[in-house]
Amino acid sequence: MIRLDEDALICDLAETYHILNYKALPPDLVGVLSIGLRNDSRIKMKIGKQDLNISDQLMAATVDRLSILIWQNTEDGHKGINKPPSILESLTQHKKITQAPKFSSIEEFKDKYYGKRD
Repeated sequence: MIRLDEDALICDLAETYHILNYKALPPDLVGVLSIGLRNDSRIKMKIGKQDLNISDQLMAATVDRLSILIWQNTEDGHKGINKPPSILESLTQHKKITQAPKFSSIEEFKDKYYGKRD
């Protein structure tokens, strides 16, 4: 867990057990406490490669199903057009990370975002 994301583990230990310096504790105790963290803790969600906890996923799925039921009773639903977008899908899609713009100087940055000044 430490190798995966030490900062997430530190936050989880501080939030759950009020441990601010896990290195002061015996390693086996830290291991036991880490395993005992909630399933929706930062580190366990990262281990499971989850972006949302299960309750958020269920709520989004519920809203999606309700939207479909309502849509099916509309004129568009009878024609099969303008289906409502899925909230769950939009929350779980992995967005492409774009590279931040690069600047060679502070002046170049200021020109781009603040406009050229005299």
